[in-house]
Amino acid sequence: MAVRDRWTTLRDMPILTRAPARVRRVCLLIDQLGRGGTEKQLVLLAAGLRDEGVDVTVLVLFEGGPRERELHDRGVRVVRLGLRRIGGAPWTAAANGWALGRLVALLRRELPDVLHCFLTRGYLLGVPAGRLAGVPVVVSGRRSVAPPGGRVLKAAVRGANRLTDLVIANAYAVANRAAHAESLTLGKLAVVYNGLPASAFDPVPPLPLDARAPVLACVANLRPEKGHRDLLAAASRTGCVVALAGEGPERAALQCEAGRLGVDARFLGAVADVRPLLARADAVVLPSLVEGLSNAVMEAMAAGRPVIATAVGGTPELLGGEPRRGLLVPPKAPDALAQAITEVLGGAHPGLGETARNWAKSTLGIDQLVAEHIRLYGEQLERLCAE
Repeated sequence: MAVRDRWTTLRDMPILTRAPARVRRVCLLIDQLGRGGTEKQLVLLAAGLRDEGVDVTVLVLFEGGPRERELHDRGVRVVRLGLRRIGGAPWTAAANGWALGRLVALLRRELPDVLHCFLTRGYLLGVPAGRLAGVPVVVSGRRSVAPPGGRVLKAAVRGANRLTDLVIANAYAVANRAAHAESLTLGKLAVVYNGLPASAFDPVPPLPLDARAPVLACVANLRPEKGHRDLLAAASRTGCVVALAGEGPERAALQCEAGRLGVDARFLGAVADVRPLLARADAVVLPSLVEGLSNAVMEAMAAGRPVIATAVGGTPELLGGEPRRGLLVPPKAPDALAQAITEVLGGAHPGLGETARNWAKSTLGIDQLVAEHIRLYGEQLERLCAE
């Protein structure tokens, strides 16, 4: 049976949420605490585990970031390990060796039941450290369909996989990619969708954005893989106002492109709370060339906005189904994107946003995210007890 078919069968099975073993202490490890989607999910998971009585510590390899304050506000302890970026002073390597030694010593002192490592640098450094420290269960995460690049990195990832008890992906598309690209067996993979806090579903006043034309919102870092150029090309065919929430290296180039195409594009910069923008938008568009499981799409669904997105990564898992919860178009296809925008704004798909909101509320809640992680952690602890 093909890998894809086996995952489809697994996806259709009922999910049980009872943990077979008590999970008392968990360490979550990540490289930094910026405003990315992975960092947001780590905050939600850490706070949710703490609310369930689990002792949680977040370990940060490099610098902190804006999410660190959110963790402190929710009563979650954060420890910065002090690693430095490669290419700095001559003593950087020695300092990093000391920091990794500190990580091993800290894990031995904390004695967590589970070490869960996020993002590539997190699991490349955290997994062997967890094994050296004798942590019973070491877990890593996969959140993108983009494979690790380069032979050395691929070999390092596969080496870390051999030391890992479980790899948790945030979408079936991501799990399939990991199975193929990293030679992971299906028995070592699990899928847990990203979660949404209850506040994502709360009504909020719309952003006071002055616009006579319909407003298309796009929440994404201004990077090439997010496909903003395709959105601007599509918007030039529809006459819409485009509101872009996010920052990144593409900003100046996108501003020039919007001017060349005559698109009214509002660059809002990094936005801590996107709910007012979503409330103001007539539709939400995500034209990414590659995705894992998009937090931006999930938040738009929770807000009840009609979503138009490219059929990449886990996005079809969010917007597909019957009745469909959004419109999917191919990546790098501005004509198809413009047609979908025209259909939605013209009323050709009534109830799209409400259908998406109802599904998100029943499937993507924070309770499901936390319960599934506790169940999977507990299963791994139970397996160790049985050996």
